[in-house]
Amino acid sequence: MTILRLLVGIIASIAAAGPSLAQKPAYPSSQSPAPGPLRIIGGGPGGGCIAGAVSLPGHGPGFQTIHLDRSAFYGAPQTIARLETLAQQASAAGLPPLLVEDISLARGGPMPGGHMAHQTGLDADIGLDMRPRGMLDSAQRQSIELTSMVRPDQRGIDPSVWSPRVALLLKLAAELPDVDRVLVNPAIKRQLCEETTGDRSWLRRIRPWYGHAAHMHIHFRCPADQATCQSLAPPPPGDGCDASLQWWFDRLDHPPPPPTKPTAPAPRPPPMPEACRAIFSVR
Repeated sequence: MTILRLLVGIIASIAAAGPSLAQKPAYPSSQSPAPGPLRIIGGGPGGGCIAGAVSLPGHGPGFQTIHLDRSAFYGAPQTIARLETLAQQASAAGLPPLLVEDISLARGGPMPGGHMAHQTGLDADIGLDMRPRGMLDSAQRQSIELTSMVRPDQRGIDPSVWSPRVALLLKLAAELPDVDRVLVNPAIKRQLCEETTGDRSWLRRIRPWYGHAAHMHIHFRCPADQATCQSLAPPPPGDGCDASLQWWFDRLDHPPPPPTKPTAPAPRPPPMPEACRAIFSVR
């Protein structure tokens, strides 16, 4: 649980710092990618940036981007290729067009709204609602709100929106080449644990995390040639349907008591790597 505690601490530090920290990136964002070959700096639980990013098109076979006013769609070339592959596989399996939200800014770095991930072009958010639908028009792409798969009490899935189609999408995502992990709400992970038969190896890469009731967060491993890219520790062995999953529900049943006296301010998130200055300043 060491990595889990570290990431929990980072999230707590963002909340304690207030909206100003989330809305003021360490370096200015850019509207265009940094030129040159792919270079990924940092990542993991800290800050990071990317040069040589490419953009996911607004739409393509089996997918559309949404929330264009508050999302960013740049990523490492490998990330974009994998997402296009996932969309094609989902379409071939009869799933509706995928709805893609944040990937990364053109040069990475902190995104408005407080995302601590999505800084290195190796992350992507995709909606989980797999009820039948066609391609959306411009207004719908902008205004659509993704539907939660989880009951309000957070203890299980909502059967009115859940289906085997959601599980199929998650399996396809978890089996993409270079996927490190796929973050979902703990209730979604538990549902997969209960209903998956046969091959369960892909469940190892489905990891429970706060929120993520309406979308999945795909995180890809650092490309092998990116020595300055920082990887997360790999998921532990096994399918993850054990005490580590139950921990999330124990917290719902037995929340920690409120503090009885003022506590010290939470530490700030790790700083942006110094090498990112060059990425943000190059023209």
